[in-house]
Amino acid sequence: MDIQKESLKLHEKLKGKLEIKSKMALKTKEDFSLAYTPGVAEPCKEIAKDKNKIYDYTMKGNTVAVISDGSAVLGLGNIGAEASLPVMEGKSIIFKELAGIDAFPICLKSQDVKTNIETIKNISVVFGGINLEDFKAPECFELEKSLQDLGIPVMHDDQHGTAVVVLAGLINSLKVTQRKIEDVRVVINGAGSAGISITKLLLKYGFKNIILVDSKGVIYDGREELTKEKIEISKLTNFDLIKGNLENALKDADIFIGVSKAGLLTEEHVKLMNKPIIFALANPVPEIMPDLAKKAGAVIVATGRSDFPNQVNNSLAFPGIFRGALDIHAKRITDDMKLAAAEALASIIEKPSIDNILPYSLDKKVVPAVSSAVKKAYKE
Repeated sequence: MDIQKESLKLHEKLKGKLEIKSKMALKTKEDFSLAYTPGVAEPCKEIAKDKNKIYDYTMKGNTVAVISDGSAVLGLGNIGAEASLPVMEGKSIIFKELAGIDAFPICLKSQDVKTNIETIKNISVVFGGINLEDFKAPECFELEKSLQDLGIPVMHDDQHGTAVVVLAGLINSLKVTQRKIEDVRVVINGAGSAGISITKLLLKYGFKNIILVDSKGVIYDGREELTKEKIEISKLTNFDLIKGNLENALKDADIFIGVSKAGLLTEEHVKLMNKPIIFALANPVPEIMPDLAKKAGAVIVATGRSDFPNQVNNSLAFPGIFRGALDIHAKRITDDMKLAAAEALASIIEKPSIDNILPYSLDKKVVPAVSSAVKKAYKE
């Protein structure tokens, strides 16, 4: 099957992937009076007296906004708000199908951070949670940070959903290869939103030795021309002050995590490593194809693609995380909730193996396990 061609035909046929469906019939005068005027005035008055009752009388408690400005869409880059809509629709139907959450795609014409912060704040009253999607770095860091006091969970999925699934995959990869987190050296290629967030979550989980590499080379404390976020992460990583390029970083490393560009990892790179675990997550073409990585000595290979084993996909994380957060009216999504989500996701695979470190995205066990762990972590 030609996925690209068939997907285009499907989208044209359906005219998008979403529609609105009423929860009640609207067939009689009584129906109309209950749903709208005059009956609707009563829940309005109750909410006016106590704004928390919006959760009792409206859709807010089960509703998430999927918001993008189109500045960093998939592997397509800054393609704008209009072109981002198919992705936001897709995200919304995943929320509904996997977690029963009513999600709405919202594509912002502006790419100004302050404008978008104010816009999201002003529309947040409708939603029980905000899923930020495909905002470019470094603007995405300021955007997410500025929205943490809305009183509802706000998560930039490109950062944290990715980090949770990567951690879950690594937990099981280390079991399979019988290694300890304190002993392994991790190289992360790509220091944008995903790379930095993965690093932070791995550090919180207990990984000790992490090196980040960006387009200009290895990141180390004191390197010139670093962004604010890269300066901060440089002080938490690469304590041996390794310098140079990706090749320098990979020598004797145990784990490679690529959130960068197609084809950047070669067989020669893999041969420099120590029977490595390779997470080549660039989409749609990974940093190295699995067959080449294994030929060069990789033990476990994961990609972002569904046509290879060990798919690292955010849909394993965000539906369950938001399901749990919505269920308990969480004010925000904490680091403990993310760590709990990763451990729960990893635990679904009872006997992990080289080609089975993560469950399939449509596995019905995923959302209940993740949401339960998230709720418990938030309460504690």
